[in-house]
Amino acid sequence: MPIIEVTMIEGRSPERLRDLIGRLTEAAVDSLDAPRESVRVILREVPATHFAAGGVTIAERQADPS
Repeated sequence: MPIIEVTMIEGRSPERLRDLIGRLTEAAVDSLDAPRESVRVILREVPATHFAAGGVTIAERQADPS
């Protein structure tokens, strides 16, 4: 049973999230020959203030005009 976990910044529409789930499921079915019913997708959305790279949060990067 493949489990696909995705962590991303919150803010996408339910339609976009549903599309992502569908595409990830299809990728697992196609590349692993996994039965569709066995594919699990877990989406985790985090606030931009809780996601950082290089010690700078995404919120800080988005607020910086330079």
